[in-house]
Amino acid sequence: MSSAEDRGHSRRLHVLFVAAESDALPGAKVGGIGDVMRDLPPAIADSGVDVTVVLPSYGVLHKAAQATHVASLPVRFGHGQMLVDAYRLSGVYGASPGAPQTYILHSEHFSPCGVGRVYCDDPADAPFATDATKYALFGAAVLEAASAGHFGTFDVFHLHDWHAAFVSVLVAMDPRYRAFFDRRRVYSIHNLALQGVRPFDGHVSSFSSWFPWLPNRPAILADPRWTDCVNPMAAGIRLAHRVHTVSPTYAREVVQSNDPNRGFHGGEGLEQDLARIADEGRLLGILNGVEYTESSDKDLRARDTASRSHRDAFWQQWMTTVASTLERAIGASEQVRSVDWLAHQRALKWSQEARPRHVLTSVGRLVQQKASILAADVEPACTALEKLLRQHEDAVLILVGTGDKALETVCRQVASRCPNLLFINRYSAELAAIAYSSGDLFLMPSSFEPCGISQMMAMTHGQPCLVHAVGGLVDTVQDGTDGFHFSGTSLESQAQAMLHQLDAALKMKHSDAKRWQTICNTAASRRFDWSTAATRYRQELYDSL
Repeated sequence: MSSAEDRGHSRRLHVLFVAAESDALPGAKVGGIGDVMRDLPPAIADSGVDVTVVLPSYGVLHKAAQATHVASLPVRFGHGQMLVDAYRLSGVYGASPGAPQTYILHSEHFSPCGVGRVYCDDPADAPFATDATKYALFGAAVLEAASAGHFGTFDVFHLHDWHAAFVSVLVAMDPRYRAFFDRRRVYSIHNLALQGVRPFDGHVSSFSSWFPWLPNRPAILADPRWTDCVNPMAAGIRLAHRVHTVSPTYAREVVQSNDPNRGFHGGEGLEQDLARIADEGRLLGILNGVEYTESSDKDLRARDTASRSHRDAFWQQWMTTVASTLERAIGASEQVRSVDWLAHQRALKWSQEARPRHVLTSVGRLVQQKASILAADVEPACTALEKLLRQHEDAVLILVGTGDKALETVCRQVASRCPNLLFINRYSAELAAIAYSSGDLFLMPSSFEPCGISQMMAMTHGQPCLVHAVGGLVDTVQDGTDGFHFSGTSLESQAQAMLHQLDAALKMKHSDAKRWQTICNTAASRRFDWSTAATRYRQELYDSL
């Protein structure tokens, strides 16, 4: 009888999720991994699997009202021991008997850059230094808590991104945790571009500083480009029984080399490791999901059937909400930012006007991955973003995002010159929801995209998406059916292709209303649900081990 069959005769499969983020807890989300850890654990539990989730405290999560202290754990780290407290949080995923359980591990060392900060900003000459030390300790604490039985008996470690990879490293190398060596390990890649690379030694944040009793084992730990450095992402990949990417197309892309000349992001230096894993049948791509509600369907039906006057009323209501939200934010700030004032004034003005001919929207972090195509120069002293707005003066763009200061500056400058840009340089779920529900066409010009969630959210509301034909965007948006693709062999050609496809899409919207409405309806009918994803997780990542 196989181990899977044996488990089936005795008890339910139990998976331990180890991650850095979860939007199931206030203040524990930064990026898409937070959305996944909010929605995936309950979907997995609904498929008949016991789930336990463990995260660091960041100095605050253990203070939740539903937190119960369960243990103080002496964790071997550096040249001594550090005390880490374990807390169980009740009701995070509901109160049903099969709901996922949540544990928070707390130490003052889990908030080195300030209470509540998930990730730290390290200087360019020491990237990842603070976070790598933090997550190295977290990995050791997870295993110490597991050894003491606080997570119960579990069958699978499911480790998310480089932050959790230290669990695999210690299981493979530290005799203290040899009892877990045969435990199955699933490793999920959410952002391959961030790998946590640090030196083997010679720095306070290095492998020999964290685990001085362990040998350097380059075959497990070394970065293939900088062989004097440890790469947690690479180690997580090499030591996993299954490696998982968050879309099928991204799983095919990561076995290829990066090509800066054409703006292609493949394996980010780890393509040889990933190609070997793929050849062995251990690399799988499973698309993320999103949560669906009846409200989005009702909103779509209202937009489809509304008269022009009612559509204007919807628009004015949305803009009034944006203006009010920005006004509250400005009132709560000690110093008024010009970008907020301009956005507030523009939203206030638009709240008194008819809906523009075309409403374009975009929501996302302003980082190189997400926005470099928008910021690309397509003409002397003219970015793709500015050319887009100048070519379509009968359109407005609602752009919601924060991130890289240089990219924020580009957007602020364009907003000051182009009156048809509403640049909301902050993030709130309320403002993002307005962008998802109010637009005619959603822009998602990511240079690479492991999965992407924003395009799914916009499609839910019947808003077609214009996307770069990469990664999960290819898997979710069908060109000419429920949205539009563009591509190119360089950053500049990608920007030009985006502008060309935008022109074509808006011409279709104007000249072929029936076809446009069919595309909108098809987008709204697409479903990327977590229950489907959870079934594949169980069958292909857990039961097959």
